[in-house]
Amino acid sequence: MATSRFRAIRTRPRPRTTRTHLPSSPWLFLAPGLLVVAAFSLYPFVSTVMNSFTDARTLTAGRFTGGANYRELIHDAMFWTGLRNSLLYVLGVVPLLVILPLLLALLVQRQIPGISFFRAAFYTPVVASVVVVGLIWVWLLDDRGLINALLEGLGFGGAGFLSDPWLLLLSAMAVTVWKGLGYYMIIYLSALANVPRELHEACAVDGAGAVRRFLTVTVPAMRSTMVLVGALSSVGAFKVFSEVYLMAGPAGGPGGEDTTLVMLVQQAGTGLSGRVGYASALSVVVFVMTLGLMLLVLRAHRRADAE
Repeated sequence: MATSRFRAIRTRPRPRTTRTHLPSSPWLFLAPGLLVVAAFSLYPFVSTVMNSFTDARTLTAGRFTGGANYRELIHDAMFWTGLRNSLLYVLGVVPLLVILPLLLALLVQRQIPGISFFRAAFYTPVVASVVVVGLIWVWLLDDRGLINALLEGLGFGGAGFLSDPWLLLLSAMAVTVWKGLGYYMIIYLSALANVPRELHEACAVDGAGAVRRFLTVTVPAMRSTMVLVGALSSVGAFKVFSEVYLMAGPAGGPGGEDTTLVMLVQQAGTGLSGRVGYASALSVVVFVMTLGLMLLVLRAHRRADAE
């Protein structure tokens, strides 16, 4: 009896379970993201490269002209002016954006009363609109603005922050540094949280002061983060547009002396008769130079690590 019951249980059919068949290829999961990248990044890039070899304009399709746009670009005086200003912008902005946010992060890392307010205050320019920030600084630096009024009140006389080409470029650099301090400060703060306190305590026991601890502990520990900040700020500085455009105007200041490469792209490619082919050639040159700049930064980092 027991044996027949046991056999009946064994021969009872098992309930069927529905199995969810997952796609066998991981490319199916990546397909939506790849389509977005192809539509909004890859296609515009390929289209820009192809247009750079044509004489395309805003309302007309272009004919293939070979390297005519690139040859014209080499002989264009405004291109060399824009390249000079973009490189000067990198040299003036990047060192400050690598060092000052690190010092600021060390300052706000301290647990003192009210430090949260200062962290938020330092980060506020990052979330502010570039247009609003530019207009505020234009009002401050105008010939009749607040800063010139203070300088005249102190007996120093006014300065042509927005009329002198070199002062205008320096003023735009100052705005870029001021706006980027909070962003890179956050990056440094996250990296400083991973530095062991024992290293600082051991240096303090050995009699090292604050400056020596900074140079022997903080800087080596922050080297990778400093390279990251240097690469990001280099790309941003080389492709600067908004700050200079708002402070110098569409023409790039007096005589176009403060025009940058990205401003040249905007000047050449916009309007009903915009030279899309020439602007595309400028865009390709900016891309190649930006890529080369990043590779130089990464190579310098590898060489420093090897030494």
